[in-house]
Amino acid sequence: MNVRHLLEVNDLTPPELIKVLDLSEQVEPPQVLAGKGMALIFEKPSARTRNSMEMAIVQLGGHPLSVRGDEVGIDVRESAEDVAMTLSCFHAAIGARVFEHAKLERIAAVATVPVINMLSDFSHPLQALADLLTLRQHFGELKGRKLAYIGDANNVSRSLMLAGVMTGMDIRLSSPKGYDSPEADVVLAKTLAQEAGLRGAVTITTDPFEAVDGVDAVVTDVWTSMGQEEEAIQRRKAFQGYQVDEKLMSAAALGAVFLHCLPAHRGEEVSAEVVDGPRSLVWAQAENRMHSARGLLSFLLAGGQS
Repeated sequence: MNVRHLLEVNDLTPPELIKVLDLSEQVEPPQVLAGKGMALIFEKPSARTRNSMEMAIVQLGGHPLSVRGDEVGIDVRESAEDVAMTLSCFHAAIGARVFEHAKLERIAAVATVPVINMLSDFSHPLQALADLLTLRQHFGELKGRKLAYIGDANNVSRSLMLAGVMTGMDIRLSSPKGYDSPEADVVLAKTLAQEAGLRGAVTITTDPFEAVDGVDAVVTDVWTSMGQEEEAIQRRKAFQGYQVDEKLMSAAALGAVFLHCLPAHRGEEVSAEVVDGPRSLVWAQAENRMHSARGLLSFLLAGGQS
């Protein structure tokens, strides 16, 4: 049996990615989970992910079952492989929000149902889908749009970079040295852009004003993610000058919008004037976590035929 998983956004092809976005906007979503359950594993705390995934499952007719990491005990109570096989007995799909991406890969290797990455230290495809959906709703077309990501090159920026070029966007990333995107990720993004044939481009710079110049959207994330708390002081020093404030936003195109996956630390990676201002789409973006999750599940569970 051929089971589709989504551990990173490029597990989809560019046409499939667009199909997922289309399904995310269906007024009457297909009841692909009617009478079925989906297991949601949370090793990391969650607000938007748990709420959006649970509601998406309900809207597809299913029953969500969320469990904490210590309740499942991956590689403590039992192996990742045994957890995957057990949950596959009961559920139509498995979602996992974990620290180590390798756990997801091990779960997916043996699961007999679709496995979805709800966040790992490597990637965050669900967030990227919500970001693209938000931008498409606002601008109408993604191809040819320019987006700048400012700050820590992390799992969020990686998935957004890949998803962006797959839809023909120009992606610019600006981070201080030592916190920038790995060369392998940049090479992959450029390869995906070429394969998509949509002329999407990737630019890496340490200058946030160069990155933001004339872009349609500015995106950032916290400077210190979960698991990096001991680095907080060091990171605040390293990221001085990378705050998305009104001065930086003024370098973007007229009508540019601001995105943030949340939670936001006002006064650090973004000013209150920007995140709470008229150009901010963060609440539409947060809501779209639910819609894009529903679109992805519709696609995976219906074999892409919905």
